[in-house]
Amino acid sequence: MIFSLLISATLLMGAQFGPMGPEAPAREPQMATDGKAVYLTYGAGNAIYFSLSMNAGKTFSSPVQVAEAEVVPLSRHRGPRIAVSGSAIVITAVAGKTLSSGAHAHGLPSDGDLLVWRSEDRGRHWSKAVMVNDSPGAPTEGLHALASDGKGRLFAVWLDHRSGKGTTLYGSESRDAGRTWSKNTLVYESPDVTICQCCHPSAAFDSKGQIIVMWRNWLGGSRDMYLARSLDGIHFANPEKLGTGTWQLNACPMDGGGLVVTPNGIRTAWRRNKEIFFASPGKKEVSMGEGVDVALSAGADGVYAVWVTGGVVKALKPGGREAAEIAPHGAFPAVLALQGGGALVAFEEEGRIEVRPLP
Repeated sequence: MIFSLLISATLLMGAQFGPMGPEAPAREPQMATDGKAVYLTYGAGNAIYFSLSMNAGKTFSSPVQVAEAEVVPLSRHRGPRIAVSGSAIVITAVAGKTLSSGAHAHGLPSDGDLLVWRSEDRGRHWSKAVMVNDSPGAPTEGLHALASDGKGRLFAVWLDHRSGKGTTLYGSESRDAGRTWSKNTLVYESPDVTICQCCHPSAAFDSKGQIIVMWRNWLGGSRDMYLARSLDGIHFANPEKLGTGTWQLNACPMDGGGLVVTPNGIRTAWRRNKEIFFASPGKKEVSMGEGVDVALSAGADGVYAVWVTGGVVKALKPGGREAAEIAPHGAFPAVLALQGGGALVAFEEEGRIEVRPLP
């Protein structure tokens, strides 16, 4: 039952969603656009929700429940992802039937699978779930990414446990807007047994149809960001380390960064220690100061970035030198560049999702 629907939405204040019940805070917002509409998804309790805006985020429709499961992980960048592929809206999430036990379970399912739901009527109706992973329970960590070329191709990538040893990176491609998915492909396996065990990966397509994947590796005790490319979604080139520095860390920061492709090339942003860095492959990283949980979106006017510093949500516009404060309190922000310029920022705040414009 939905306890709180859409609250007022104005150009200055933005929109609010949730909480969806007394024990169901709204969490982990993600957005996509086809240039005409803005599509929002988020999780709450054990369900995934969707809302539509036809006016660049000024107002949104009341939330529609996409799916429900016994266990839906919604912490530390776990949660749904959304993309537009042709005429279809596609949402992915990890869900399972049995809650993991133990001190480090983090609310994860012991049998989590990566599931896909599709809508071809702007989110009014959703298909039954299709499972992407071909090894049951392999993506149970709940951390994944979804990329679209906008024309029917999709690529999903996730942290995978099928080896029974360490965490590896697997992916799968769809060429029919999410109806069916390819045999799973091993994107990367660390020679040190495991990649970073709980940092979400990122994925994107470039204008030539090349797939780019970014993840946090674990090599020689360092948890640095790496990137790999593939033309066919099956064979990935040797990975490239991002940045010139390194982060020696015997723990997982649970922070995977952001990746976008622009006409000027690949742009990434990620955390090392207490700092946020911007970097392009083969170039030295640039520090943007203290922060966590950075996300990126590329528009015609350039790259937008959002992150959190000391609980404050900040955003950096294309060409900007200093980040602006978006909200004094918030967590896990997402950003979406709009076709007409400007962007929307969505984030968690006190059990609800806030969506605000960035002019």
